[in-house]
Amino acid sequence: MTEADGTVDLFVIGGGINGCGIARDAAGRGLSVTLAEMGDLAQATSSASTKLFHGGLRYLEYFEFRLVREALIEREVLLRAMPHISWPMRFVLPWHPDMRFEQDTPTSKLLGVVMPWMKGRRPSWLIRLGLFLYDTLGGRRILPGTRTLSLTDTPEGAPLQDRFLHAYEYSDCWVEDSRLVVLNARDAEARGATVMVGTKVLSADRHADHWVVTTRDADGITRQHRARMLVNAAGPWVGEIIRGTLRLNATDGVRLVRGSHIVTQRLYDHDKCYFFQGTDGRIIFAIPYETDFTLIGTTDAEHDDPAVKPDCTPGERDYLLDFANQYFRRQLTAEDVVWSYSGVRPLYDDGAQSASAATRDYTLKLDRTGGAPVLNVFGGKITTYRRLAESALQKIAPVFPGLPGPWTREASLPGGDFPVDGVDALVARLRADHPFLTERWALRLVRAYGTEAAAILQGARSAADLGRDFGATLTEAEVIWLMDREHARRAEDVLWRRSKLGLRLDAGQAAALEDWMAARRAREPGRAAAS
Repeated sequence: MTEADGTVDLFVIGGGINGCGIARDAAGRGLSVTLAEMGDLAQATSSASTKLFHGGLRYLEYFEFRLVREALIEREVLLRAMPHISWPMRFVLPWHPDMRFEQDTPTSKLLGVVMPWMKGRRPSWLIRLGLFLYDTLGGRRILPGTRTLSLTDTPEGAPLQDRFLHAYEYSDCWVEDSRLVVLNARDAEARGATVMVGTKVLSADRHADHWVVTTRDADGITRQHRARMLVNAAGPWVGEIIRGTLRLNATDGVRLVRGSHIVTQRLYDHDKCYFFQGTDGRIIFAIPYETDFTLIGTTDAEHDDPAVKPDCTPGERDYLLDFANQYFRRQLTAEDVVWSYSGVRPLYDDGAQSASAATRDYTLKLDRTGGAPVLNVFGGKITTYRRLAESALQKIAPVFPGLPGPWTREASLPGGDFPVDGVDALVARLRADHPFLTERWALRLVRAYGTEAAAILQGARSAADLGRDFGATLTEAEVIWLMDREHARRAEDVLWRRSKLGLRLDAGQAAALEDWMAARRAREPGRAAAS
């Protein structure tokens, strides 16, 4: 509860998935919460993932069994909570004798001792054993299990080179990563949290029983906030917050690992993904993306400075192209890349020799020395964000005696209150109520907003009733929703995080949207500040 002097229970630094997930969980347990994000929600790591809820099949080779089991269990929990922005996908894993381990994996080292004649090869029996564990470690009720698949004269084999004769097919899930963050922030607000975007934390001064946090918003206005506790979920900047803003003597470090992706026009006709294994031991995915495209990624490269914007380098682009060209019949070139993106994973520095080997598990460090407590959050996977938030609340529970227990497991996110298999019915209902919608337009709205799509379209009998058309079915009514309900401030927020319509609008259309949003913010400054 907020005290009379304005002191809140938690002040969360960082509007990525970890910060918003913790804010939502805490607000749902009755704590008063303020969250500050210096840019846009999901502006950094949380909008630059491979867009998968997955257990992490390759992590089995690092013996990360607890992490994989937790992630596998979470897949179906999350599917039920957000069936509009997450859905099951089947992954095709072609096999060939040239597959190799990364040299520093525990599995590779073990087999090198007991089966030296394998010379680093990844045998098919080991892949099948890994997939058996993948099917059984977390239990499955919704997702189908692994099967063997012929690549001869099948749709799955058609895009691949003739040397690939069979594959294994298994289940994981897609997720719209940046929308996941926004929906967590919205649910936190619905439960009483205050979310501030475009708000940088300038300093945090520690006292015996509270923190004084100074922030500056996008208009240059400086404010002070009091909180009983801080949560540092600043992602790539977690180390800078510890050393610079909080001025702590913590020895824990963060390892920044850049992951880059490329997007091409659609490379094949079916809706399954590919899991490709390289001769260097690494893996990449090729995934159907936004109906007309294919997403290929990711890389693992060290990234030294969080202040340097991560970009997919020409070398990383060519690595991904060369990797894909080892599998696809059609040989890709740089001219086939229509977009690329890159994000920095803020992993806990566990001393691993390579970026690929660094743990993807999360680490939570509670510091109560010298005054009011602070929780520093390192690492984590998007799949385990909800469990990370639960673990964070468990960690801070002693600070708040009588704190209620976990609640998010059975709670849907905004718009997700319908069955996992209910998308087609929602699309049909939306089109019946608004006959001017095309199938594709209605599906896009349902995939973004779920049951809330009806509220955006409320009262519209024609497309004209939705106001200005910015292109690619993006209308004034939808942009107003995004500004008023989802903290969108700029065209970039709408086109690359609340959606991926930036792939479809040209530069002129994007500029027109930016101008319109700026004019609306100027007309309604109070509403813009609230968002």
